[in-house]
Amino acid sequence: MANVACDYRFLLLVAAVAFIYIQMRLFSTQSKYADRLAAAVEAEDHCTSQTRLLIDQISLQQERILALEEQRKRREEECGQLRDLVEELETKGLQRLTDKVPVAAVVIMACSRADYLERTIKSVLKYQSPVAMKYPVFVSQDGSHPDVKSKALSYDQLTYMQHLDSEPVQTESPGELIAYYKIASHYKWALDELFYKRNFSRVIILEDDMEIAPDFFDYFEAAAALLDKDKSIMAVSSWNDNGQKQFVHDPYALYRSDFFPGLGWMLARSIWDELSPKWPKAYWDDWLRLKENHKGRQFIRPEVCRTYNFGEHGSSLGQFFKQYLEPIKMNDVQVDWKSMDLSYLMEDKFMKFFANILEKAKSIEGTDVVLKAYNIDGDVRIQYTNQFDFELIARQFGIFEEWKDGIPRTAYKGVVVFRFQTSRRVFLVGPNSLNQLGIEGA
Repeated sequence: MANVACDYRFLLLVAAVAFIYIQMRLFSTQSKYADRLAAAVEAEDHCTSQTRLLIDQISLQQERILALEEQRKRREEECGQLRDLVEELETKGLQRLTDKVPVAAVVIMACSRADYLERTIKSVLKYQSPVAMKYPVFVSQDGSHPDVKSKALSYDQLTYMQHLDSEPVQTESPGELIAYYKIASHYKWALDELFYKRNFSRVIILEDDMEIAPDFFDYFEAAAALLDKDKSIMAVSSWNDNGQKQFVHDPYALYRSDFFPGLGWMLARSIWDELSPKWPKAYWDDWLRLKENHKGRQFIRPEVCRTYNFGEHGSSLGQFFKQYLEPIKMNDVQVDWKSMDLSYLMEDKFMKFFANILEKAKSIEGTDVVLKAYNIDGDVRIQYTNQFDFELIARQFGIFEEWKDGIPRTAYKGVVVFRFQTSRRVFLVGPNSLNQLGIEGA
């Protein structure tokens, strides 16, 4: 019995020890889990805190990005405004600089007609004043007529030049007028003076019996660009020999011509470099019309004249005044030449442009061509076979009959064009003109 009780107590002790061991193990395990849980909770709290901090930082960065974007937009707007301002200032500065660079010198060739000179000066200064920097005006007097010199010097807006030649004039043929020799000598002296001593790149030559149109200077400024680009253009004129009221219609129309018109024309220095050494002793304008001197180059002329020649007395053109000069229509429309595209006048384009117009014109023939032309609404063309034939047809219409060195006045490739009564164009077509223009058999 005692042994059983002893065994029972031993078993209880073992059980107690096991229980205590199990409890200790459970406590140890719970403690570890508790520590891990605490660490996990702590880690979660830290992660949450870091996440919130990161979110706050992202939000702050987004706010900074938005602020920087707004700042960038403001800077771009400011830069755009500054660019516009700089461009405006540059444009104005360039315009002021351009305005200070002369387009051309304007020289009025004078001799002994003080009253005519005054009328010409007043006409020129009326339209030159707003563009005075672009077109400095000169009066070049041949000789010493006191009234002409006094009249020229009375205007502060221009520069006076005087050509005095004491050398006696020797004419090449008996009976020739000395005046033609003096005029040629004066022209050479004046152009040498303006191109070489005063260093102008272009010169516009007027005579002392001319008035100018309101758009005279704008026309020549636009033409100056053509003169610089197209070396096949020898000079630009403001004159149309067939510019009488009944033969013109369109103030915007310009043409190329193989015939030198003169009477208000612009010349570039590069051309004068060629002409000056061989300038003739007399009859300079007829000399300039010789094919050997313009060497295939051409002239720009308007349909409606930009000058008017009022010199009925004391002029070499007096014989033509009543018939050809007095009825001239001078343009009175203010054409905006700066907005005009004049590229059609370039050598490579004008022939196609002109041929296209000519090809569409209705061909007429016979002895009563004037009546036939009058009865047709559109453009017409009339073929002539030689100079005599041309003169006969020209006389019927009343246009210039004159030729120089095989070229009719105003002609381009042998074709003379003018308006007849209305906007209708009449083309007098030479025997080889269609072939030259590439419309053979039209």
